[in-house]
Amino acid sequence: MKKIKLLLLALILFNPIAVYAYSEYIIPGGENVGIEVKYEGVLVIGFYKIDNKYNKNDLEVGDYITHVEDQEINTIDELVTNIEKYQKDGKVNFTIKRDNKTRIINFNLIKKDDLYKTGLYIKDSITGIGTLTYIDPESKVYGALGHEILESTTSSKVEVRTGSIYQSNVSSIDRSTNGNPGTKNAKFFYNNKYGSIKKNTTYGIYGEYTTPLTKETVKVGEPDEIKTGKATILTVTEDEQIIEYSINITKVDKSSKIKNLYFEIDDEELLKKTGGIVQGMSGSPIMQDGKIIGAVTHVVVENVKKGYGIFITTMLTEGERQD
Repeated sequence: MKKIKLLLLALILFNPIAVYAYSEYIIPGGENVGIEVKYEGVLVIGFYKIDNKYNKNDLEVGDYITHVEDQEINTIDELVTNIEKYQKDGKVNFTIKRDNKTRIINFNLIKKDDLYKTGLYIKDSITGIGTLTYIDPESKVYGALGHEILESTTSSKVEVRTGSIYQSNVSSIDRSTNGNPGTKNAKFFYNNKYGSIKKNTTYGIYGEYTTPLTKETVKVGEPDEIKTGKATILTVTEDEQIIEYSINITKVDKSSKIKNLYFEIDDEELLKKTGGIVQGMSGSPIMQDGKIIGAVTHVVVENVKKGYGIFITTMLTEGERQD
């Protein structure tokens, strides 16, 4: 018996369980936010022909160019400047990042009309809109979207170097129809930054909320408390006004990582405005019995009145995780 007890104690001592604590009460979001992310390096999104030939040099769409020779670059201007500075006879070394691994590529430039050309389509940042889900008043960590940001050309998860969320005003809505999800149209106010973006994950984007907190907190709803039936979402459909709209939760799935809540919009006012779920609604808080229980994440394309949501506890746990 003594040996068994000692063995169990050793397992407990040397296999600690990671615990990520979040507040029991948080501030629900619903605000439309402008999102700007700057990449780690510059992203290759395509190639163009020079003299009817592509100049790929083992590069692939989705690669991040992080260095020219040994010089770190994060903008298109830095890439161009360092190519001009370090190329020798039309050749230069790129350090690239692909699938979280780095490698060096000897890149051959093409000389045309006395200019060296790369043949690359690249970008160094991405912008968009989404919905703020919550703010933890204790840690000042916020979560938004409920899913990762993907680069539209490559469908790859965006690598974040720096980023910010901003005040945003919904100017119009392109309504959703079955088979064709619509979108919110909005403008940014770059002079009113809400916070930073620190990480882009499967469960949403996270960062520090730096604007003074003025809204009341609500209790976090645990998965075991959620039931099918009536619930609401908080979202903006015009200007900056957050409105609570009714939905019906049809299924609760505790086994899925992200598709935990199946729901259908039954609010006639929202359906009149949007036709269903639209792009930009991702991150809208889902409320039930006075508690925040999740966030809108996806639309069912074939039936845009229906969608999926993620548990708020999943987002909160990820938000407090120290990577």
